[in-house]
Amino acid sequence: MIRIEKIQKRYGERTVLSSTSLVFAEGQTTALIGPSGCGKSTLLRLIAGLIVPDSGRIFLGSEELTPENGETQRRRIGYVIQDGGLFPHLSAYENVVLLAKFLQHPASWVEERVRELAELVQLPESALERFPRELSGGQRQRVGLMRALMLDPKIILLDEPLGALDPITRSELQTQLKAIFATLGKTVVLVTHDMGEAAYFAETILLMRDGHVIQQGSLADLLERPAEPYVREFIRAQRSPLPQL
Repeated sequence: MIRIEKIQKRYGERTVLSSTSLVFAEGQTTALIGPSGCGKSTLLRLIAGLIVPDSGRIFLGSEELTPENGETQRRRIGYVIQDGGLFPHLSAYENVVLLAKFLQHPASWVEERVRELAELVQLPESALERFPRELSGGQRQRVGLMRALMLDPKIILLDEPLGALDPITRSELQTQLKAIFATLGKTVVLVTHDMGEAAYFAETILLMRDGHVIQQGSLADLLERPAEPYVREFIRAQRSPLPQL
């Protein structure tokens, strides 16, 4: 579903993503993990077409992502950031339907789709009448997910979606998100700093450092066959318990 060929990104003299080639399997969840500044959010924004690589190519399905088709291609992608990334001057409902209305989807389809998504993410429809400041953190994240899913994209990108939530709300949303991913069968790429969360969600984990992918594989691969000592050190430094294998 997503193929990356030798992409590189620099800001001034700093290389934030070295020459990288990856394939993200269709219908699977992949987690990008690593310390702050390792390049994982940059990689996600490159896939989303929000920034342009200095070199290399990105394919979504069989079509290459280019500056010329970036706007059209982004409509095939759902993008969720921390705390939902909602427009504060719009109601939750207006945030969810913004792009669908811009693209002039029929009103009846929009209303039915909103009802389906509210049920999917377990958000009371009454909450859609409120503004983001009137919602809890968990509700804002659910609205952000509804907005990302509104046009039924094939790809969902999530950048630290649960990082700002309290532990109880985070645990509840982790369970719900995993069930949603399994139900929808989307291709999901998730950025997180938590190895336990990465292992809970993803079939494949990409551990990054200094703009490089250090190791790619399952949790068992990283635990039992670390590619270098840093992999073991990173896992040991994690405070949250890892799932049982």
